[in-house]
Amino acid sequence: MLSKLKSVGKDTATKLVSTSKGKLQNIRSKAAKGPAGNDHLVALDIGTEYIKALIGKINPDGSIDVVGVGRKHQALSDMQAGAIADIAGVVENCDAALNEAEQQAGVSVRPAIIGIAGELVKGTTTTIRVARKTADKTIDLEEMEQIIRLVQQRAEARAKQQLAWEMGGKEVAIRLVNSALVSIEIDGYPVTNPIGFQGKDVVIQLYTAFAPMIHIGALEKTAEELDLDLIAVAAEPFAVARAVIGDKQNQNLSAILMDVGGGTTDIAVVDDGGVQGTKMFGIGGRAYTHAVARDMDVTFEQAETLKLGYGNNQLPPQKRPAVETALEKTADVWLSGIELALAEFPKLDHLPNRMFLCGGGASLSMLLDRLEGSDWYKSLPFTRRPSVNLIRPNQVVGITDTTGKVNDHTYITAMGLLRVGLDTMQLSGSDGGSIREKLDRMLSV
Repeated sequence: MLSKLKSVGKDTATKLVSTSKGKLQNIRSKAAKGPAGNDHLVALDIGTEYIKALIGKINPDGSIDVVGVGRKHQALSDMQAGAIADIAGVVENCDAALNEAEQQAGVSVRPAIIGIAGELVKGTTTTIRVARKTADKTIDLEEMEQIIRLVQQRAEARAKQQLAWEMGGKEVAIRLVNSALVSIEIDGYPVTNPIGFQGKDVVIQLYTAFAPMIHIGALEKTAEELDLDLIAVAAEPFAVARAVIGDKQNQNLSAILMDVGGGTTDIAVVDDGGVQGTKMFGIGGRAYTHAVARDMDVTFEQAETLKLGYGNNQLPPQKRPAVETALEKTADVWLSGIELALAEFPKLDHLPNRMFLCGGGASLSMLLDRLEGSDWYKSLPFTRRPSVNLIRPNQVVGITDTTGKVNDHTYITAMGLLRVGLDTMQLSGSDGGSIREKLDRMLSV
């Protein structure tokens, strides 16, 4: 036992040393390139299966050109259910992906936004009704700020309560990672800008996402080791929603957005351009691989090869039935998870009839087939069978790939992170602006 512990300690020390060396090599490689100005941003999508790094060049009109792309495979022990399990291993992988992206872009970029996922990230829309004492007094920014803070406090209390229940009564320290206005009504009348209106009852719907401090701290440590300036941590389903909603031309979008990663499935429900909430559960691509490994008594690596072979129709005919049976059992559980997640949106009269999928796990064609061909949706408030499609990079509003490498649905989350990062940079760098911009700055975290 003692020799085993010594061996583990030695392996860990070796990994830490190699990570430090990797960091120094990265800094030296940055020195060979010119540092970017404030017009560049890097998005890190730290997934269970792959790290993806996108470098975006921000144009004067607010659009983004992707000028650098990096990708690195993760080890099995690096992530657990969408959260970092081995900081040293993840730093090493991020370093490799960043180096690849920076070499292609020809610049060194420090401002960064990192995505956060996992079952313990809670994103919900909270509705609060405020009865104003003086109905004929016009609403000003100070009053709106007080109302927004009240909504955020109630949402935080609810998130803490939910996490404590899920963890058997254990209190968890959390932090707000994303916040966005969904809708505002004054005396039953919907408004986009409440400033200057009079009225008795103000009803605000506010989307908020909270994450455990232990997960956020791991991301902050990762950014520190990589010598990045972390400008924001974003809930990944919120980032996917921002990617698809884009700017004002898509404000009326209603859809269910689903990011199927290696460790989790992240769901965002968007109604009329507003994020109604986000849900996550711990079934992703690796669950299918584990099912094949268990049922066919093979290693994880062999099972992954069999799963991929099934997906691209390159399996020997004699192996296909056994692989299909293993995958179908997991798909049944996955569909049940989607049903449970979507059932937690009771405030919507009906769910959107369009579903868009992204993430590496969505590459398994069986998932789309099951969503399109089974009756899983009938117990939910759909008006008809939902249509199901993959999100394509050219559907992301305001972000253009100039590298030719952002070519499928697996990069959508990283593109959404670029959008959230741009939002954050614009708000933090704006002193004046419109009333709407001032309201948005109240919500920035």
